[in-house]
Amino acid sequence: QVQLVESGGGSVQTGGSLRLSCATSGANFEHYCMGWFRHAPGKDREGSGTVDGHGSITYADSVKGRFTISRDNAKNTLYLEMNSLKPEDTAMYYCAARPSVACRGLEDTQFYYWGQGTQVTVSS
Repeated sequence: QVQLVESGGGSVQTGGSLRLSCATSGANFEHYCMGWFRHAPGKDREGSGTVDGHGSITYADSVKGRFTISRDNAKNTLYLEMNSLKPEDTAMYYCAARPSVACRGLEDTQFYYWGQGTQVTVSS
C-alpha cells in the first residue's frame, strides 16, 4: 500500500518562504514520477511541478523561478521549496505519485496515489 504524507504547510506573509515535504512508504520511490499539485477554493487543481525518476523537472509557469522541487531517494521523500510567496499561492498542496519513471508533464490524471494535503496560506 503506497502512502504519501505531506507536511510543512502554514501561514506566511507575502514574500515569505515555506518548505513542504512528502514522505512516502510502500513505493519503489526512486522509480516513481512524483509531483506537487495545489487546489484553491473555486479553482481547478493545478500542477506546480513534477520530477521523474531520472531527476528531470517540469514547473508550471506560475511558480517557475520561485519554487524548487527535489527528491531524496535515500529518504523516500519529495520536497517543494517555495520562495517569494504570493497570496495567489494560497491553496491546499498535495503530493502525488505515479508508478513510472517517466512523467507526462503536469497532467494530474497520470498520478495513482495522492497524499492528504497540507494547507499553505499567504497573507498580503
